[in-house]
Amino acid sequence: MKQLDAQASDETSRQRVATRAVDTLCPYCGVGCAVTYVADVDHNRIVHAIGRDGAANAGRLCVKGRYGHDYASHPQRLTRPLIRLQNAYPKGQLSPMEQRPGKPGGPVEHDAVLPHFREASWDEALQVVADRLLGIRESHGSDALAGFGSAKGSNEEAYLFQKLVRAVLGTNNVDHCTRLCHASSVAALLESMGSAAVTNVVRDVARADVAILTGCNPTENHPVAATFIKDAAAAGTRLIVINSRRPQIADYAALYLPIRPGTDVALYNAMLHVIIRDDLLDHAFIRERTEGFEAVAEAVREVTPAAAERICGVPAADIEQAARMLGEANAAMFFWGMGISQHTRGTDNARCLISLAMVTGNVGRPGTGLHPLRGQNNVQGASDAGLIPMVYPDYQRVDDPAVQERFERDWGVPLSPRPGLTVTEIISAARDGDVRGMYILGENPFISDPDVNKVREGLANLDFLVVQDIFLTETAEFADVILPASSFMEKAGSYTNTDRRVQLGAPVLQPPGEARQDWELICEIAQRMGYPMAYDSVADVFDEFAACTESYASLSHAALGLRGRWYPCSNPETSDGEPIVFGDAFPRGPAMLVATRFTPADEQPDGDFPLVLSTGRVLEHWHTGTMTRRSAALDTLAPDASVELNPTDARKLGISDGQQVRVTSRRGTITLMAELSEAVLPGTVFIPMHFREACANLLTNPAVDPWGKIPGFKFCAVRVEAAREAA
Repeated sequence: MKQLDAQASDETSRQRVATRAVDTLCPYCGVGCAVTYVADVDHNRIVHAIGRDGAANAGRLCVKGRYGHDYASHPQRLTRPLIRLQNAYPKGQLSPMEQRPGKPGGPVEHDAVLPHFREASWDEALQVVADRLLGIRESHGSDALAGFGSAKGSNEEAYLFQKLVRAVLGTNNVDHCTRLCHASSVAALLESMGSAAVTNVVRDVARADVAILTGCNPTENHPVAATFIKDAAAAGTRLIVINSRRPQIADYAALYLPIRPGTDVALYNAMLHVIIRDDLLDHAFIRERTEGFEAVAEAVREVTPAAAERICGVPAADIEQAARMLGEANAAMFFWGMGISQHTRGTDNARCLISLAMVTGNVGRPGTGLHPLRGQNNVQGASDAGLIPMVYPDYQRVDDPAVQERFERDWGVPLSPRPGLTVTEIISAARDGDVRGMYILGENPFISDPDVNKVREGLANLDFLVVQDIFLTETAEFADVILPASSFMEKAGSYTNTDRRVQLGAPVLQPPGEARQDWELICEIAQRMGYPMAYDSVADVFDEFAACTESYASLSHAALGLRGRWYPCSNPETSDGEPIVFGDAFPRGPAMLVATRFTPADEQPDGDFPLVLSTGRVLEHWHTGTMTRRSAALDTLAPDASVELNPTDARKLGISDGQQVRVTSRRGTITLMAELSEAVLPGTVFIPMHFREACANLLTNPAVDPWGKIPGFKFCAVRVEAAREAA
C-alpha cells in the first residue's frame, strides 16, 4: 500500500510539473468570459478549460469556451514566413488540388497550397513587405494603400495597426470586421448619443421588467449572456423576442413576434405610434434629455399597427401588446444583434430602437438601456482603438482639424484629413486599381465579405498583399508574403467586451516555430519603413492608447488586474468602473431622435429567385471557421453546411430533409444539405457563414447601408432546387 501511495505521489508530482494553469479569457465572442486554461507544458497544448468567476460569466462557459481551444496547437499553424513563388498558380484561381471535383469540406487544404510558397527568413520577409509598401506609396500615393485590422487581436494591436496605416502608410484606409457586423449600430448610437458603447451591461437585465431581444440569437451567438437573460426571465423579466428565424430563447418569451425579413422599421414605427397615441411617454425625459421628438412623432403618425401588419406580417394585436408592455414597464432593456444591423437600412433599424428607448425614458437607469450584442471578442475594443476609417481612437473624427492637430503632435508626422474607405469600398477600389497594396492582419475577407466573386477580383488585382495570420487562410492564398502570427493563446494584451469591460489576456502557450507576436511585427514593419515605433511591452502601448482617449484615460494595465474594469472608470484603484452610463447626460448633449420611414430591401424576391436568404452563425462555429473548423470537438459536432428550409416550402419544391440542394442567387450557386426547420418562416432560408465549401457569401448582396456602409447579409433573393445526382 505504501508503495502504491508513493507511486501515486510521484505521478501527482510529475503531473504538477508537466502542467500549468493560466488565468485569461475566451477568444471567441464579445461576452468576454474569464477562463483558466490548463496547459501541458511538455507538449505546448491546452488540455483543460475552467470557467473563472469573471464579471461577464460568473464561472460559466459555452461549448466553444470549454472545448474550442485546440486550434492553437493544430499542425497547420504557420511557423515560418512565406513568400509566393513566381511560378505559383495565378492569384484568384483555386490551387490545382482545390480545382478537382468532389473536394472535401474543412478549412483550406494547407498541403495543397503550401508548395506554391517558399519559406523565408524574417529579415527577408519583413524587408520585402516594407519595400513593396514603400514602393506603392511613392509611385501611386498613400491612398493606394489600405489595411484590414482584426477584432480578434488586442486593444494594443488594434491601436498600433491603425497608427501604422495612418502615420506610416499615410492613409485613413483602415477598417475591420465591425463594418460587417455593427457598423450601422455604431453610426446610429454616435449620431444619437455621441457614444457607440452599450449603456448597461448584460447582467443588468436581472433588474428589467421587460427586455426586448430583436434580431439576435444569444443562445447560439452569445451563449453565456443568454443564460443570464434566461435567469432573468425565470425571475420575472418579461421577454419580447422579435426575429424572422425563431431563436431558442423565444421559448422563454412572454411575446414572440415573427417578423418578415427587412421590415423592422415598419414594426418599430408602429410601436412608437401606439406609445405616442396612448401617451405612454416619459415627457420629462423627452423634454430634458432629447431633441427631434416632433419629427419622429410626425413620421409615425400614420403608421398604425394595422398598416405595419401588412408590411411586416406581425399581427396588429401583437404590435399593440408589445408597445404597451414596453410603455408600461418601469424599466425596459433593449438587446439587438446582426438581424438589426446587417441590412441596407440597418442604421434606420437602430435609430428606431434608440427612439423607443428614449421616448419611454429607458436609458441611464438600472434595468434599462441600449445593448447591441457585440460579435467578436474585441470588436468593441478594436473600434475604440481607431480601427475605423473616419475616426481616430475613441471615435475622434479624422476630419476635425483640432483632432488632427493633436494626433499629428503625438505621432510626429502629418496626417491625412480625408476619411478613409471602408472594408467593402477598399475591395471595390482594389478591383478598380485605385488601391494597389494591402496589409491584412487576422481577417479573412475572401469568406467573410459579400459577393466573394467580386472579393476575388479585388484581391487578385492587388500589386502587393501581405497577410499576417496564424493559418493559411482563404485570403492568404492571394498573398505575396505571409507572416506567421501568434494566436490569442500565445499573447498578452487587453480586450474590451460587449459590456465595455476592459480585461487582460495572458499567454498560455509558446508560439509555434518562428511565429512572432503581432504587435512586434507591426512595430518592425513601421521601423523598416522609416517610422520610429518601439515599445518595451504591451503595457507601454496601452498607456499610449489610453492617453489619447477620454474613455480609457484613467486605466492602466496594472490597474486592470484579473477581473478588469468597466470604462468609464473614475478611479481604478477604488472603483470597478461604471456598469451603467448616461444617467445624467449624453456625450453630445441632448440625444438626437431621428425620424425613419420604411424602405424595402435593396433586392426583392421574384419568380426566378422567390426566397429570402439570411446568413449567420451556429453555436459550434465562429465566423469563417479558421479556428473552430480546426478544433476537433467543435468540428465533430458541426462538420457540414446546411440550408434551413421551412417544411412548407420544401414540400412545394419536392425537397426532403438531408437531401443535397443547390441554392442560387443573382451572384452565384452553392450546393449543400437541406435541413427542414420550422424556425425559419415560409419564404425564407438560412445558411451559416462558416463553410468555405458552401460559402454563403457567394450568394449575398454587396449593397450597403448608406450611413454605416454595412452589407445586407440578412436579405438576398435566392432559389432552392434539388441538386443533380453526380454521374
